[in-house]
Amino acid sequence: MEPSAMPDPSLTADVDAPVSAPVARPVRWVLALSDAVLATERYVLGGLMTLLVVLILLNVVTRYAGLPLYWVDEASVYAVVWLTFVGASVMTRLRLDFAVGLLTDHFGPKAAKVAKVVSTGGVLVFGLALVWMCWLWMDPVGIVSYHFDAKEFAAETFNFLYTEHTQTLEWPMWVLQLIMPLCAITISLHALANLLEDLELAPRRTFPEFQVGNSESVN
Repeated sequence: MEPSAMPDPSLTADVDAPVSAPVARPVRWVLALSDAVLATERYVLGGLMTLLVVLILLNVVTRYAGLPLYWVDEASVYAVVWLTFVGASVMTRLRLDFAVGLLTDHFGPKAAKVAKVVSTGGVLVFGLALVWMCWLWMDPVGIVSYHFDAKEFAAETFNFLYTEHTQTLEWPMWVLQLIMPLCAITISLHALANLLEDLELAPRRTFPEFQVGNSESVN
């Protein structure tokens, strides 16, 4: 009795298995850049949180010893500000932004998808508007045209951004406020990546390194 021939696995593959469409190169570039920025933001968040803890402990110790360092309070405030902006950018890519589902919970699958695309598109519009606002506010072309003379620039334009300093640290305010245009750019990038995924131009990605999946896990 002859043994039965083994079937060829290539011929018995599930013909109904979905075949993922190739992702366009520009889409891959956007997603790769968003992933690289998100990985950098993860380390920045860790560094800022560590810095904030150190500053708070230093403030407690010096006040208890009767030798308060007033610049520590100001440094802590700006650490929280930077932490907030970077965290907002990270939450955008992780889709941890808050949403009210009172209406969309009653939508069908297609209508819910359209609502999701519109919502993500709104985040992208907000990010781009913030980029434009920061461009007008910081006016890099203007300060260059005055050969980086902050006083002359302020006298002609009444924009005193480049002449202001912090009260105790004596740091230039424009350096600390760079977080706003940086955050605007990263939010726009992450929102674009989310929009490409919502349009099903690329599979939706997960980020297990952040150990959060949705807003409920954060709460």
